[in-house]
Amino acid sequence: MTALHLRGVVLPDDETRDLWIVNGRIRTTNVAGARTIVDGGYLLPGLVDAHCHIGLGPGGGVELDEAAGQAETDRDAGTLLIRDCGSPIDTRPLQERAELPRIVRAGTHISRPKRYIPYISEELDDPALLPGVVAEQAAYGDGWVKLVGDWIERSVGDLAPLWPDDVLVEAIDAAHRAGAKVTAHVFGEDALPGLINAGIDCIEHGTGLRADTIDEMARRGTALVPTLINIELFPSIADGAAKYPAYAAHMRELHANVGSTVYAAIEAGIDVYAGTDAGGGIDHGRLVDEVVALHKAGMSAEAALGSASWAARSWLGFTGLHDGAAADLVAYDSDPRIDLEALRSPKRIVLRGAVVA
Repeated sequence: MTALHLRGVVLPDDETRDLWIVNGRIRTTNVAGARTIVDGGYLLPGLVDAHCHIGLGPGGGVELDEAAGQAETDRDAGTLLIRDCGSPIDTRPLQERAELPRIVRAGTHISRPKRYIPYISEELDDPALLPGVVAEQAAYGDGWVKLVGDWIERSVGDLAPLWPDDVLVEAIDAAHRAGAKVTAHVFGEDALPGLINAGIDCIEHGTGLRADTIDEMARRGTALVPTLINIELFPSIADGAAKYPAYAAHMRELHANVGSTVYAAIEAGIDVYAGTDAGGGIDHGRLVDEVVALHKAGMSAEAALGSASWAARSWLGFTGLHDGAAADLVAYDSDPRIDLEALRSPKRIVLRGAVVA
């Protein structure tokens, strides 16, 4: 394979450097005969969607070929690393395809009967079974387990937690003993204290965060992936839930306050990462929309960019643009720190050392 050469401003270091790519790895010393594919502009570690669902469609699980198409759509927008936050199908075959983004799987959602979207999760009749199922999903996934933390409880007509606090402690401990981390879907307020105090590693959405739970997340180092472009669906969800007026009003309130909620989390020092929640109701390939939304919510442009690139890669155990690192990068003509809209126009995408057409 012919060696490749790139020259540009390497982010986040903000230094103009030459990089070479040999056998899928970055080198920082000259490689004779390398073919130059970028000369000028900005070089960014491959983008990261920290909350994505490869293999999930509006009607539930999709065929593997369609799941591959979802991953290709994300890749062509510059997303080269995906934390898949739960899928109803086995996407491990996609991890073997060099032309697709790297996928870190969280296995299958864990929920309770009639307490989540039908047909996409493992539903437990008895909440006491949760620790054992978490251990199984820790072995099945790639270091992450996904819980459904709250959902509408029709008997009360509003969002309510799915799991007792003592069961959450045991379940999250089981995951940690297996070397896995745990994250949870949470819209409302009531499920958050139990999850956070049980030692959960990340909260998805987090629209119900308030001062006390924000402070506790900051103290514990719990991450947040707010999926702001998904929260934009809350008013339509409320419109379709007229027979549950408390729930509908609650969803509208959470939507109205999400900007200030995320800003408070940022100000408290919580690590916030960009995730689209693509799959189901959100189209793939929209990571830039989420980065822009995080900036509007109060993150600096550079921090919002990092939340979908170098910071997110480090969080998930991947490297940036260093000697010996995997050659996953995106090149841009203009500086995306100055204008995040530049992320919509990559001039070169390199995945595993190969140029994406």
